[in-house]
Amino acid sequence: MTNDTTAFTLLGTGEMGLALALALLTAGHSTTVWNRTAHRAEALRADGAQVAGDPGAAITASPVVITCLYDHASVHQVLDPVVDRLRGRTVINVTTTTPDESRELAAWAAERGITYLDGGIMAVPEMIGGPGSLILYSGAAEAFEQLEQVLSLWGRSRYLGADAGLAPLYDLAILTPMYTAFAGFLHGAAMVASAGVPATELAELAGPFLTAVVEPSVRHSAEVVDGGDFAVPGQQSLSFSDLTKFITASEAAGVDPVLINGVQLLIKRQIDAGFGDHGFARIFESLRRS
Repeated sequence: MTNDTTAFTLLGTGEMGLALALALLTAGHSTTVWNRTAHRAEALRADGAQVAGDPGAAITASPVVITCLYDHASVHQVLDPVVDRLRGRTVINVTTTTPDESRELAAWAAERGITYLDGGIMAVPEMIGGPGSLILYSGAAEAFEQLEQVLSLWGRSRYLGADAGLAPLYDLAILTPMYTAFAGFLHGAAMVASAGVPATELAELAGPFLTAVVEPSVRHSAEVVDGGDFAVPGQQSLSFSDLTKFITASEAAGVDPVLINGVQLLIKRQIDAGFGDHGFARIFESLRRS
């Protein structure tokens, strides 16, 4: 057991909250939990958690309060009625929010004498405390420095800066390619389904290819974007990247080409602007509104 006896309160014991609480309990930290659906919190009693009957009692039990709730509105719904009990405490909000929502919460906390740290969890519950788990933090630097050793129980911790909106900005920016990649695979699965091919067979073939290609390509694209020269040699040109065949094959298979059409539009914008000989990373400029 750790010698650090810092007590923690965790509001919200869904799948992720449960994993966070168990990591604290396993390390020997006094942990109080509360959940709107009470039986989910009760499940942690056998692991040593103190189960509070309401958010106010849970907050009073600990100097550090972790909110792992459904959304930004639910954070206010739970904390606003008991805000007086939060004065002088630290709130670590790992609820998924937008950058502006986290900035609003940070300002709300500062006006009420509450230290605020925002967290973006780059892991699924099963990864918490294990290899590959990364938690991004932004907001009060002093809170991060004081609690970093404990926060590392959940995964590798990285502090991004005083702007509370940075953790959710990075979080959503990392999750965006994940969701679009999932959608892209399902698009492909729908294509081969027209020929009676199961999605598992496509995954068996696509998995190794994507593993070998995607990460190096992401790193290369990042270097091109940061370098600002989209015409560097060795890239596939936008003109060569025309996706008409993908659209035609999708439609022939009875698959809505909405995903491919979106990428084709980004390519076309740059070709129409005279950059057809530039590399694929040039669509970065199509995505920026400024």
